[in-house]
Amino acid sequence: MKYDRLAGRQTGQSMVEYVVVCTALALALGVGLGSDDSALWQLIQNFRLGYQKFSFALSLPT
Repeated sequence: MKYDRLAGRQTGQSMVEYVVVCTALALALGVGLGSDDSALWQLIQNFRLGYQKFSFALSLPT
């Protein structure tokens, strides 16, 4: 019985850890966000370019 109560308390702990890690990663990438050379802007631009290429490839006739 004691184990069940402890397991219930730890439910959702990984979500808190996930949010903390994602926040730290976003802050680390966002440093120097004002310039076009920041890592976050480069990541966004590369995702945008990759999506454009992907959607173009999907639009081609088979």
